[in-house]
Amino acid sequence: MNTIKIISYLLLVLSLNDFSFSNDNPKSVIGNTVTDFTLKNTDSQDISLSDFPDVKGFVIVFTCNHCPFAKLYPQRLNELNTKYQALDIPLLAVNSMDTLMYEEEGFEIMQTKSASESFNFPYLQDGSQIVGKDFGAALTPHAYIIWKENDNWVIKYSGAIDDNGQHPELATPFIANALDELLQSKPVSKSETQSIGCKIYFRK
Repeated sequence: MNTIKIISYLLLVLSLNDFSFSNDNPKSVIGNTVTDFTLKNTDSQDISLSDFPDVKGFVIVFTCNHCPFAKLYPQRLNELNTKYQALDIPLLAVNSMDTLMYEEEGFEIMQTKSASESFNFPYLQDGSQIVGKDFGAALTPHAYIIWKENDNWVIKYSGAIDDNGQHPELATPFIANALDELLQSKPVSKSETQSIGCKIYFRK
């Protein structure tokens, strides 16, 4: 992408009223536990964390249909799931956007997006927004790694998928690096990063 296109894209994104940075909410969630949940997948089947009894952990990515920044990541999410699901760490995408505020976040449009982007992972609708609130998700995309410890799901990473939305070949792969450390039984050296994207507005 040339410089003019990059600048145009940034101006478009920065003009969005709901565009934000994750440090707008600086409270750390690392070490918090999250409860199991049941959400509807785009195949209309319910999915829970407990449906995966043998996994080591999950990558949970809060994303949506309309956000320009989230639209940069489907291929990378597919690649992450392909690699780490084989290592017992599947990826789940969750849409917690308010469908009353954004009609384009409706379930049927989620189904269309999942099919058109060839998602190889579940894309779940959090219509009640309970799961997004439980995690403390702020933006789309906002990624987490949760790890099984003593039958609890503990947040080990929160933030960006990587640090270069436009050029994945130049990006530092935050999620992949954290997963590799966890698989080696090492602490995550960079457990929090600043994610960039569209703000999730939670109904009160």
